[in-house]
Amino acid sequence: MDVEVLEPRTVTEAAALRAEHGDDAKLLAGGTALVLMLRNRLVAPRYLISLNTVEGGREITYAPGEGLRLGALATIAQAERHPAVRERYPALAETYHQVANIRVRWAATVGGNLTEADYASDPPAMLIALDARVRAEGPRGAREIPLGEFFLDYYETALAPDEVLTEIVVPEPAAGTRATYLKFQTRSSEDRPCIGVAATLRLNDAGTCEDLRVVVGAVAGTPQRLPEAEALARGERPSADLFRAIGDAYARGIDPIDDIRAAAWYRQRMIGVLVARALGQALERAS
Repeated sequence: MDVEVLEPRTVTEAAALRAEHGDDAKLLAGGTALVLMLRNRLVAPRYLISLNTVEGGREITYAPGEGLRLGALATIAQAERHPAVRERYPALAETYHQVANIRVRWAATVGGNLTEADYASDPPAMLIALDARVRAEGPRGAREIPLGEFFLDYYETALAPDEVLTEIVVPEPAAGTRATYLKFQTRSSEDRPCIGVAATLRLNDAGTCEDLRVVVGAVAGTPQRLPEAEALARGERPSADLFRAIGDAYARGIDPIDDIRAAAWYRQRMIGVLVARALGQALERAS
């Protein structure tokens, strides 16, 4: 069956085409994931709705006190290299730098990376740790969805069938926030994570933990955050023992998957190690 490429000029037109064609249509932005699925006949849409003809959508802007806005059609390489991202959100820039390879990063878009909802992806964990949200537009108007509520399951998101993701919004981090992303791979030929750990840490003037967040990716259908484990740090001074305790709590609290990259039992043991290690790295970062 031939595939017809539709070329809307606005987000409103793209959303209307999604609503009209439903499951017979797929959105096309960078195409790094979709083209592979088409070649392997995992999907067979009748229509491709190209977002490359939509006006705007590639801007990256930063405003003090408000934060960072990433147009959904900006490439991962553009986000990685943007001066505001590097200066204000260095851990996010480093995370984007670890995505696949340079060819993929220049083609894949920041919005497409999220809407694919691939469990073995690097950026979602870091963006959730930074309290990011996405902006979606459709016939009923625009809405913002916290990224922690955006991923529902493997390759499934909270986007409605007639909505298009237009922007990622990353708030201004509180003063003194330190962050890091730790990527662990088990296969030398594989650029996707077996486990990815994003951690943010902020201390108060007394040197005790005021805020701590840990998000573990690539171990389940959605990125995993455990507030009850994070709460172990509240009011405590950071230490290797504290970070190990939080890591152990994450290892106990997550039911990891088996896949080609690792067995569940191996992932469970490594979650504890990597969470503690990521928190140690975050602590060493300059505020």
